[in-house]
Amino acid sequence: MRRLLCGIAVLVLSLISVSAASVDAEQAYDLLFQDGVLDTISRDKELIYQRTVTNQIRPDTAERDTGVIALSFTNDGNEMAHLEFRQDDKHRAMGVFPANVGNPMIMVFYESAIRDMAESAGGSPFYIRNRIKDALVQPAEIVESEAVVDGKTIPVQIIFMRPFAEDPNRDRMQGFGDLVLRVSVSEEIPGWYLSLVAEAVSERDGMAVYRSEMRFGGVQEGRE
Repeated sequence: MRRLLCGIAVLVLSLISVSAASVDAEQAYDLLFQDGVLDTISRDKELIYQRTVTNQIRPDTAERDTGVIALSFTNDGNEMAHLEFRQDDKHRAMGVFPANVGNPMIMVFYESAIRDMAESAGGSPFYIRNRIKDALVQPAEIVESEAVVDGKTIPVQIIFMRPFAEDPNRDRMQGFGDLVLRVSVSEEIPGWYLSLVAEAVSERDGMAVYRSEMRFGGVQEGRE
């Protein structure tokens, strides 16, 4: 039986210490795609992320996509990271990525948001992807805050992006025009990412149209 080595991450923002700032595109990109964050992870361990999805337009897809994502490593010296989606007793491979570049969870996060939006609101996934790619190379809002993980307070940086805020087609996106991408990172978290959230809350009624959260859940023994 696998033994959980690092407990479930609980995010508690400290309102006292929160400070917001705008950073240029290069700084934001470097935070989002930090290199080398898997280098210190033992190759016989797995990083665990819990994905939770709510979708008012397509609740069937929310049930389909809620589960656990496990990041494991090859032991053959090739330095590859394997991602696997686990839901009860069903396991599905999600891809293989170079482990020496960075944590591929960031790409899974963005691609999942693109797919979910295209499925729910319609429109071209290519258009949606291009708008999100544009957001990655724009200045971003960064919030300096704190989180409590396993009873320990750690510093956290939260990067905010609103890829469709100025989009001329936002009113046709069934609420996804208000999509906010929020990535929380910390050097204290194995693999760098504490949580990755994509959320669309309607400005008209304050209701959440869609929410996808991938939250770090710990480090556990890898598969034999």
